[in-house]
Amino acid sequence: MSWHPQYRSSKFRHVYGKAASKEKCYNCVPITLNVHDNHFCAVNPSFIAVVTECVGGGAFLVIPIKQTGKLDPHYPKVCGHKGNVLDIKWNPFNDFVIASCSEDATVKIWDIPNQLLKRNITTPKKELLGHARRVSLIEWHPTADNILFSSGYDYKIMIWNLGVTGTVLSKPVKILDAHKDVVLSMSFNTDGSLLATACRDRKIRVIDPRAGTVLQEGSYKSHKANKVLFLGNMKMLFSTGTSRWNNRQIALWDQNDLSVPLLEEDLDGSSGLLFPIYDSDTCMLYVVGKGDGNIRYYEISPEKPYLNYLMEYHSPLPQKGIGMMPKRGLDVAACEIFRFYKLIPTKSLIEPISMIVPRQSESYQADIYPLTAAAQPTLTAEEWLTGINKEPVLESLRPGSEAVKSLPQFLEPEPFMKATNLSQQPEAQGKMSLEDKPKPREIENGRKRLKVEESLPENEQICLSDSFNIFERPPPKTENELLQMYYRQREEIRRLHELIIQKDVQIRQLELKLRNLCMDTGNY
Repeated sequence: MSWHPQYRSSKFRHVYGKAASKEKCYNCVPITLNVHDNHFCAVNPSFIAVVTECVGGGAFLVIPIKQTGKLDPHYPKVCGHKGNVLDIKWNPFNDFVIASCSEDATVKIWDIPNQLLKRNITTPKKELLGHARRVSLIEWHPTADNILFSSGYDYKIMIWNLGVTGTVLSKPVKILDAHKDVVLSMSFNTDGSLLATACRDRKIRVIDPRAGTVLQEGSYKSHKANKVLFLGNMKMLFSTGTSRWNNRQIALWDQNDLSVPLLEEDLDGSSGLLFPIYDSDTCMLYVVGKGDGNIRYYEISPEKPYLNYLMEYHSPLPQKGIGMMPKRGLDVAACEIFRFYKLIPTKSLIEPISMIVPRQSESYQADIYPLTAAAQPTLTAEEWLTGINKEPVLESLRPGSEAVKSLPQFLEPEPFMKATNLSQQPEAQGKMSLEDKPKPREIENGRKRLKVEESLPENEQICLSDSFNIFERPPPKTENELLQMYYRQREEIRRLHELIIQKDVQIRQLELKLRNLCMDTGNY
């Protein structure tokens, strides 16, 4: 009888959460007391924005990310809404543009100056007037420039093209009228060709936003979804909600079949909402509880059991909302793979929480930082509206690296490949041209080579960094998977090349010491 271990190999099995020191927190921040179920916080590498309390309308604060410590009580606000601000989102391609929506049924786009605010900002760059009732959700398109989605209590989702002239826009380019109740959540897939929504009518929908058609629709008796999330390109959806017994519950769905969930699990009996957050680079899923101080995190796999529990971050301070730093703003020197900004209104505090992979080496850890989405659009608004789809521009988080321009297909599993000939690879990672894309014959040869390598004895198999065997992952089955393997191999070759240079320097130093020692001995 063969014995199967109860643990699974993972680079992220020992990830832990680390709260920032008091000096690196944001104190005396008047966080909103609104009970709406949104994050109330948006973060990019330059600023942190948080919805605040304001008399006679709605406002939010925009604080430089490095301006930690106690906040001036007279710090300027961004105020122009006549009702409470319900949601704020930074433009993913411009760190100085932010969108906000409010109970006054408007959406406003703001330009944030590249210096410390000295007075309140009251005039928006653009104002979007289309909803008949309050606007509760806004989402930027992940790949197309100047495309914004908004959802309101009029049960409509509106698509706006912010590239058109004029400061006041009253006609959206498209109205999605497929919902019979309030939309509670919106999420895009990786290239933005599909939109998933959770509605108060207990149904989850997958929509083609340009055609306005519902591709999939489903509801399940024992699961009332509040939030829904696309899991990258894994062809799966993740939802959080409540069971028929009012327990907090999570569920995993096949995006092509929403009749029955692939997985359903009760978490606890708390009443607070669960915010799901997915990191497609590491395949890690974070579940943040509103009203408690816990952050659960899992690892997603394309095969059963799909959801692998890793650990839970505990804190006695309950969070009202949460902000997430984009990957390009992380501290790679500290092996930080994710960072949350936790809103604690009882203490008027914003506390950064870093998720860290414990490593002893101080060098760049390429295996935990695969290529990630860059802050560059791949499409114009007009191209996307005409039906073109493109994957995000990818970039390495290695300091000094540039974005990959060839726009390869983006995949969740992080494949590994054997490093063969260092002399045939470039020493520095730069821009990739479309001519560098592997051809079908080269792809077939690569598959055959992988099959041959799988037949090697165990003692001859080559492992990459951190003793992770390249054969723990299945061989590539598509051209896109092989292309992603190629990028992963380039990062590994670059790391190995740096190690070789370091070893050469050490060898020369030892040879010099040995020569000096021989000369001293001969003279003596």
